[in-house]
Amino acid sequence: MTGAPAPHVDRPLFAIGLRLAAMMMLAATYALGKLLVTRDVALVEIVFYRQLFALPIVTIWLLATIGPAFAPRAPLRTHGTRTMLGLIGMLLNFGAVALLPLAEATSIGFTMPIFATILSALFLKEPTGLHRWSAVGLGFVGVVIMAHPESANLASPGLFVALAGAFVTALVAIVLRDLSRTESAPVIVFWFTLLSLPPLGLLLIWWAQSHDPLTWALIVALGFAGGAAQMFMTSALKWGPVSLVIPMDYSQMIWATWAGWLLWSSWPTPSTWAGAALIAISGLYIAWREHVRHRPRRISPAEDLAGRSG
Repeated sequence: MTGAPAPHVDRPLFAIGLRLAAMMMLAATYALGKLLVTRDVALVEIVFYRQLFALPIVTIWLLATIGPAFAPRAPLRTHGTRTMLGLIGMLLNFGAVALLPLAEATSIGFTMPIFATILSALFLKEPTGLHRWSAVGLGFVGVVIMAHPESANLASPGLFVALAGAFVTALVAIVLRDLSRTESAPVIVFWFTLLSLPPLGLLLIWWAQSHDPLTWALIVALGFAGGAAQMFMTSALKWGPVSLVIPMDYSQMIWATWAGWLLWSSWPTPSTWAGAALIAISGLYIAWREHVRHRPRRISPAEDLAGRSG
């Protein structure tokens, strides 16, 4: 006689540890991307090799979690839309860290939940009350503070590239809400990684260059760090509730600040810290209101992919 499957038990400390590790890997991914730009590696190359060297990690994760049955259930065009938007978002996000100090680019990237709230209200007709609209306004006040004229960010193309990256990543979140109804997180990540390689490979015909051994080592490390970040991020939600896990995302700012100081002697200005704090408060409040609205529903790991993986 076969017994009933054991009930799932949350492991909060393990979930927090996974999410913190994910943020460290994500910060490392963008720091490596910025380093590679300084070594004259093109953005197309960075994104292609990030996907290429992440593919083995993603494939092993997929096989370990759901086995070989990973054919997509959703229409391939939906995966194609997710791939197209994901690639645009990834190019913009790496472009932002190339143009801005790492801490500033990271902070502006945290506006993604703000844009997702606006898009959900406009296109999905989700009810958005005074609380969340107030959080949206607070987040944009944070952006204005970070971009005040004396900061030299107001006229910087990097500011607009970073905001565009956050906006496109929010669009990815909308697509993932549809995909996550039929697909698991490992399947979505696998098909995104796989489908992104052919178009990037075509672009590589014009952008590929030869590189020295150290640059290649950094490229491989970027791919592994990116793949590990995705794996840790989504696994964290398996072991802990979103209200516990999502606040750990803002630890990425600590790693980005440390990397910026260590590698480029760059330290955030007081306006950056103030603006980042308001953006973080806005994002955390939006996440909390979302959790309250859908209680006791747990967020799907697939839905969580948007904010971090591009």
